Amino acid sequence: MSTSIGPQGMAHSAGQPHSTELERHAREANRTHGAKEHRVAPGEIAIGVVIGRTSEFFDFFVYAIATVLVFPRFLFPESSPNTAMLLSFALFALAFVARPIGSAIFMWLDRRHGRAVKLTIALFLLGSATAGIAFLPGHGWVGGWAAVLLGLFRFAQGLALGGTWDGLASLLALNAPHEKRGWYAMLPQLGAPLGFLLAAAIFAFLLSALPDADFQEWGWRYPFFVAFAVNVVALFARLRIVATDEFSNLLEKDELQPVGIGELVNTNGRNVLIGAFVPLATFALFHLVTVFPLAWIILQTDRDGRDVLEAQMIGSAMMLFTVLLSGWLGDLIGRRRLLAISAVLIGAFAIGGPFLLAGRSSGPDTFVILGFALLGLSFGQSSGAVASSFNRRVRYTGSALTSDIAWLIGAGFAPLAVLALSNAFGVASVGAYLLSGVVCTLVALTTNRQMEMRDR
Repeated sequence: MSTSIGPQGMAHSAGQPHSTELERHAREANRTHGAKEHRVAPGEIAIGVVIGRTSEFFDFFVYAIATVLVFPRFLFPESSPNTAMLLSFALFALAFVARPIGSAIFMWLDRRHGRAVKLTIALFLLGSATAGIAFLPGHGWVGGWAAVLLGLFRFAQGLALGGTWDGLASLLALNAPHEKRGWYAMLPQLGAPLGFLLAAAIFAFLLSALPDADFQEWGWRYPFFVAFAVNVVALFARLRIVATDEFSNLLEKDELQPVGIGELVNTNGRNVLIGAFVPLATFALFHLVTVFPLAWIILQTDRDGRDVLEAQMIGSAMMLFTVLLSGWLGDLIGRRRLLAISAVLIGAFAIGGPFLLAGRSSGPDTFVILGFALLGLSFGQSSGAVASSFNRRVRYTGSALTSDIAWLIGAGFAPLAVLALSNAFGVASVGAYLLSGVVCTLVALTTNRQMEMRDR
């Protein structure tokens, strides 16, 4: 798709719900600042999608890494290492609880005041919560209130993430050539490995450059300031596309408008439920190769955080390659079939992976790198598969809410649950948890025939 997408009509009338006064002023500023017409090319949409998702995942992984390397000692110094890590993972899960609530609130805001206003408020809230964590006082200053403050900031992050859905990914997929749907559905997923690489690289540098005492006192705060700056850049990159007549006209043409949560559940409740279970194997694996191994290896061995992060960076580079590969395979064999094959491979990994994780020498690193590679293959098509279950009128809201629920039940409590189970029953619990996700995915794929029809 090398041709530009030109304007398809005039600006929305004042009576249309997605053309608020603020958005009309923003689009007018876009038209008068430079060229007479700003044409939104597919390449620009793709860049906006990748930048937006990378900034969100960078913010996410900065917190995730700090959950393991910083918060257990910073907030719970009087607890044992295992107990402190469990408490830190409990705070980590709060964002996933808040995210569906945030989607409901921001979808209402979208209907009332427009997508650009919603996106600005959501990213401002996300940036404020992230910056607030950077200034968080430790247990030595305020006692248990430090954990309470972090919980509030984490919940605010989840609310904000529920509002960052801008429709760019769905718009990109809907305007993709039929034979390239898998490739275009893959592009937003590149944000995960890119975001992890950036976050892990910053933490690895700080761990190598600073004494442990300095890192625990102030060094860990720096990545949160960087995350705030990245959010600001991402906001302007996305608003440059969102605040144009052409973008709004394309959304109108493709019917990518928010609907009420009640209406969505009443008309597409079955698709929401099935769609939430389709990527369960993928989302379960997501935290079991990004967050959990970092905690498990540090708790169970004498390796330091920098050493583990370097292995995970190799894995995320592999994931970047396999996400790209999933776009080609999705178009070659179909997204539904690729997700099913990936789920079976994840099932095999669930059986053999725990032996690697519990092994010595290179076993844990092999677990991490192989897990990242499998994650990219399945994650690359997971969001596109969920979105394809909905017709155009409800796809905007349906994709956001279904993804929120899938993250909540598949990944939100995964590090907490698996660490607790592993402490009680051994590392084989990692495999059992993954296998449960694989079963859910295969059952959902078997039930969801609409995805197979839309893949054709």
